[in-house]
Amino acid sequence: MSTTLQKLAGVFGVIFIVVAVLGFITPGGMAMAMDPNGGLLLGMFPVNLLHNIVHLLFGIWGLAASRSWSGSKSFFTIVGFIYVVLTCVGFLSPSGFGLVPLGGSDIWLHAVLAIAMLGIGLTAKQGVSATV
Repeated sequence: MSTTLQKLAGVFGVIFIVVAVLGFITPGGMAMAMDPNGGLLLGMFPVNLLHNIVHLLFGIWGLAASRSWSGSKSFFTIVGFIYVVLTCVGFLSPSGFGLVPLGGSDIWLHAVLAIAMLGIGLTAKQGVSATV
């Protein structure tokens, strides 16, 4: 029986994969490094090839992590911490040191993801089952 935490990891995994696919098909979303003509997902989130690959990897990780409670907890905690770092780097180097767009709207999205994912990962209690 999978827990609510595991189901949530699967949902986050699917969302990250969908965001990656949308980024790949966004005009300019396959640009290498920080191309000034790179794509804007939903017209406000700058994306490039590396950014999309990271989202794809987070999505695969979320789906794999959803197979166990401890994997799901680790996924949320570690990715939440990574998003804290990405938020800070976005303020210091919006171009992600010329590799990946981290500034602008991404800063706030990354901050929200950091808070949500750390909140989920750090407060998760084992033994709660989903009833569906």
